[in-house]
Amino acid sequence: MTTKHAEPHADLDAFCPRYHQAVELVGRRWSGAILRAMLAGGDRFTELRETIPGMSDRLLSERLKEFEAEGLVERLVFAETPVRIEYRLTEKGQALLPVVEAIAAWAETWLPDMRPAS
Repeated sequence: MTTKHAEPHADLDAFCPRYHQAVELVGRRWSGAILRAMLAGGDRFTELRETIPGMSDRLLSERLKEFEAEGLVERLVFAETPVRIEYRLTEKGQALLPVVEAIAAWAETWLPDMRPAS
């Protein structure tokens, strides 16, 4: 059986350091799920943890710190009792919306449905 190869795109270089950095950032384990949950309105740690099944607190905390260091997320501390902390996507983080939507559309088209039958 022969496989037909796609024609190369003339406007794409074979390697781009910025592209590689972006894919490494959003492609880390759980990063895409966290971004999607935040784009859908999640802003509290417990809310994000409950939205994404199977993710540990440690990993969520680690990813949120990475996102903050990259300027995707800002951590807001409210001096209340008890202290309230929210995570909000910055303009840079919000700019990932079309990327997340494009990946979601690709997944709907090309990946099998993983939801349990009801």
